[in-house]
Amino acid sequence: MLARIVVIAAFALTIITIGILGLRRTKSFDDFFLGGGKIGPWMTAFTYGAAYFSAVLFIGFAGKIGWDFGYSALWIALGNAFIGVLAVWWLMGNRIKQTALKYQVYTMPEFFEKRYDSRMFKLYASIAIFIFFIPYSAAVFIGLSYLFQATFNLSYASALLFMGGFTALYLVLGGYKSMTMIDVIFGIIMAVGAVILLGSTIGNAGGLGNLTAKLNSFNPKLTEIIGPPGFWPLFSLVFLTSVAPFAMPQLVQKFYAIKDKRSIRIGMVASTCFSILIAVTAYFTGASSRYFLSPETAPAAFRDGKPIFDALMPELFANVIPSSLTVLMLLLILSASMSTLAALVLISSSSVAKDVYAGFINKKVSDANLTLLMRVSSALFIVISVVLAYFRPSTIVTILGISWGAIGSAFIGPFFWGMLSSRMTKLGAVSSSLIGLGVCLGLYLSGTPSPQAGTIGMIVSLAMNPLVSLLGKPEAVKV
Repeated sequence: MLARIVVIAAFALTIITIGILGLRRTKSFDDFFLGGGKIGPWMTAFTYGAAYFSAVLFIGFAGKIGWDFGYSALWIALGNAFIGVLAVWWLMGNRIKQTALKYQVYTMPEFFEKRYDSRMFKLYASIAIFIFFIPYSAAVFIGLSYLFQATFNLSYASALLFMGGFTALYLVLGGYKSMTMIDVIFGIIMAVGAVILLGSTIGNAGGLGNLTAKLNSFNPKLTEIIGPPGFWPLFSLVFLTSVAPFAMPQLVQKFYAIKDKRSIRIGMVASTCFSILIAVTAYFTGASSRYFLSPETAPAAFRDGKPIFDALMPELFANVIPSSLTVLMLLLILSASMSTLAALVLISSSSVAKDVYAGFINKKVSDANLTLLMRVSSALFIVISVVLAYFRPSTIVTILGISWGAIGSAFIGPFFWGMLSSRMTKLGAVSSSLIGLGVCLGLYLSGTPSPQAGTIGMIVSLAMNPLVSLLGKPEAVKV
């Protein structure tokens, strides 16, 4: 226990130190939000991958999806890597960067305003980002708190309060400059931790063959191409988590900040390799949890004989993984989660400070006051997210499904097609956003699982923009 505390204290001290360095280098809003727009390929690759994956993956998705789907959960990992990373970088990376330079936009709501000549679309997008990123951030805090609870025997509330305060301190200091500097360290920790976790899992199970045979004895479908829940639930999870990144504001921001086209090419390869390693490790380990965990070996992960999905992976790390590796696993998930939280907080606070306040309330706000408002908004967003996380309204998978589904449904139609085609119109964009979001929320409220509701909402959004736009007259706005 003492060794864990020392390592985490050193980790925290390093992050705070980098936050202070970032504070000294942050002279403007552009520095705070985009790092000056000159971030190199390796920093961007690590910060993209680390923002994509977090405790939501390693705790929530690996636990529930790995347990339910078995090996077929690896389809989600491959979809994330080759669609959510490789295809996004290849198809959208340079387009986003060039559009940002052409129109001098810093955020997705600003892009909507310029691309579709609509200030109200900008306001609507800003509000949607702030509202629907809160549950995403809360899901990350829930995952981290479960992990600290299992590792340090802390109460859930104490672990949550620590993580919330730590995140606020680190991010509010230096913004994006702090985030990119520390994400390189985060990425290295995640990569090393993933390799060790993968090897340790297979080794402790007595080899891949033994692990597969054991899972097959529980349920033969756990080792088949399509797991027990069936094709549609699996497809919806692949689609939601792999296609949504085409229009997730916290990931799109990475391309606003990257240096140039050459950096995008290098970053694309590095980020894809990194994502394959992280996602495959998470889902494979989650699938193996049935081998290691039972009500007898990990009573804290079960209630009345049924698994508590968000507690499975923390119990696996705390009780099954060798104690010498527990700290490394903690650092792996903490590193991923801190980067994700930083990305979410920056985007959400910018929707308040840059898009709403500077865009509608005080257009002449000074750069210093805008940066200050970003910091205040960041702290407010963290507080709201921590409060929601305290009440634990649902499982992490459900909460993330609501967040990603809503954001994806609202933005993928207008953003994806708006980047690729000059024929998309304001009516098409607004229709796709409102109808897609409405379908997603309507299905969820009627009882449809959130990943499936989000998938259908995104498909509707993608279909509506070209359908409505091509039926009307093309507008003069070009991208």
